[in-house]
Parts: sequence; structure tokens; C-alpha cells
Amino acid sequence: MEMNWSDGELVRRIGLGPDAVAEAGLFDRMAPRIRLYGLRHLRDRDAAEDLVQNVLIVTLEALRAGRLREGDRLASFVLGVCRMTVLDLRRNAQRRSELLGRFGAGVAVALPEAMPSLDRNQLAACLKTLRERERAVVVMTFYDEKSSMDVSRFLGVSEANVRVMRHRAIHQLRDCMGGAT
Repeated sequence: MEMNWSDGELVRRIGLGPDAVAEAGLFDRMAPRIRLYGLRHLRDRDAAEDLVQNVLIVTLEALRAGRLREGDRLASFVLGVCRMTVLDLRRNAQRRSELLGRFGAGVAVALPEAMPSLDRNQLAACLKTLRERERAVVVMTFYDEKSSMDVSRFLGVSEANVRVMRHRAIHQLRDCMGGAT
């Protein structure tokens, strides 16, 4: 529905005033990227969906107000909003945890953790069970935060192959860790 507009054209059209087609194009283009970022950094589907909504709201407000001067930098702007939103979520979770530790001894409230705790030793042992190439894909993706394209170039394989290796490696790690979500 977006008519294959460039990022700059989307930004320009949204900045001119309400444009449902351009805003839908923004959503179609950016939502999958934001969702993937949320899944990688929050490790929770519901939190990733919330991140999509929050980031798109902030982005639309900024575009409507004309705060993005270089329209071709839309993807970088959205990534920055993602980073700041996730950092804010983590800070709030840490503050809540600290406050509960200080003042919550008598409070019987079960608050969900922002990040599930992992047995790091078990994870390290599970990583060692992976084949070298699969382990490289996992480390480059989640530790070095490299894209599938960067990993594929480094390993000399296709991006599709990288995604398949990553999927299989994550499945093996889940099984090894005890079937955690």
C-alpha cells in the first residue's frame, strides 16, 4: 500500500500532515525490524509487541513534528528509539527490583522479572555442545549483535543458511537448557 516510497519520501509525507497511507507504509516497513530487535533484546514476544507499539508512536510523533531532518536516516532513527526504549525498560526493572529488595520484605506481590535469569554455567556447557559454525553464528548474532548479512559474509555462506543455522542452534540450546521459553 505504500507505493514503494523511499524512507525520505515516507518521512516527508508524514511530516506534511495526516497521511494514513504513508503511516501504514511506515508501519509495514518498520514493525518487523522493531519486533526482531525486541525479541533479541527482551526475549519475550509480548514485550516485543509492546516495543513495536511504543517505538512506532514515538517515531510518528517525531515525524509529524518534523524532528527528523534527514529522511533517509529513518531506519537509524527507529533503531535509536528502540535502544533507548529497551534501556529505559531495563532501568525501570532494575529500580523496581532494588526498591523491592529495600522495602518489599513485607509485601507479598509477585512482579514478573524483565529478563529471565539463566544458569550461565549451563548455558556455557550447552554452547560447547554446538558445532563450531553454529556456535559462531550464535555468538556473532547475540553477543556481537551482527546482522545475518554480516555473519554470512564472515562465514562465506548465504544469509538464508545463517538463519537456518541460527534457528537450529537456538532449538538445540533450548533443549539443552531444559526447554525454557
